[in-house]
Amino acid sequence: MNKKVLAGFTSLFMAGSLAVCGMGMTAFAEDSADAQISGKKVSILTPYLSSVTTKQMVDTLTSGLEGAGAEVNVVDTKSDFGELASRIEDVVTTNADAMILVSADPNQVKTQLNEAFEANIPVFGVDSGYIEGMQVNATSDNYAMGEAMAKYLFEDLMNEEGTVIALTYRPHPGVVKRSEAFDDLIGNYPNITLITEQEVNVEAGPIESSREIMESLLLANAEKDSVTAVFCAWDEPAIGVTQALQEAGRDEVIVTGVDGNSQAVELINSDSNLKATMSQNFDGMCDIVISDIVTLLSGNEIETGEKYAPGELIKAE
Repeated sequence: MNKKVLAGFTSLFMAGSLAVCGMGMTAFAEDSADAQISGKKVSILTPYLSSVTTKQMVDTLTSGLEGAGAEVNVVDTKSDFGELASRIEDVVTTNADAMILVSADPNQVKTQLNEAFEANIPVFGVDSGYIEGMQVNATSDNYAMGEAMAKYLFEDLMNEEGTVIALTYRPHPGVVKRSEAFDDLIGNYPNITLITEQEVNVEAGPIESSREIMESLLLANAEKDSVTAVFCAWDEPAIGVTQALQEAGRDEVIVTGVDGNSQAVELINSDSNLKATMSQNFDGMCDIVISDIVTLLSGNEIETGEKYAPGELIKAE
């Protein structure tokens, strides 16, 4: 796998990250071997287990927590936030020792989370948002990632001119921040025109939905070079867009994503339309939450709030 890291970008994230982000799961298991959380019940809830990166995080959390002695229950509500709310209520009723939301906006289930707070069940997030009452949300500095990705696209790949399409999904808190960074930055480039912003249908599948969106946009922009680039707020839309462009023979259109999805990296290194992605440190996010849960359930205090894991820009050699 060929990678180049945008100079200075990693240091931007390191300034806001914890030392635990660099800790591998094996090292963590060794450090936590004596932790007293044997038999503690931890529920992991997500509406998006079908997502490659979400499943990666859930599996990492499960492995790490079980390795520390916890009993882990995984709940997937298949994009249904009503069901997510109901299952959070179930977790409160069963009096779990801790709850983790993965890739889920806590504002959409705030009432149910308040019930968890009142029951003194510690609530954590991984790649989610943070609301008052939660212990920790471990994530990337999504605004900074969106800003860095957009700047690289506008300046290095587009040479500060041309047209761009943006694909987003505003219900996801991380995607919102990346999209806001794109919105704020594009105004600094007078020779770049936004053709449209489109919302991805995640329930239909982000790859399939994005491919269909791009196919329709290509019909409306059939002339070669009428579209210079597509900014995708995460990698699965970037994959779908790339598939549509390849099928249409539109090899001139540049695509970027965010996440470091392995399929996206393969496309970057195969000289496809997909030219760059911002790799999130999902294992680092999980390590933060595993460490904090072990610490808290062992009777010790933790620092609360949002905590960032470092990321990097990946592009083809």
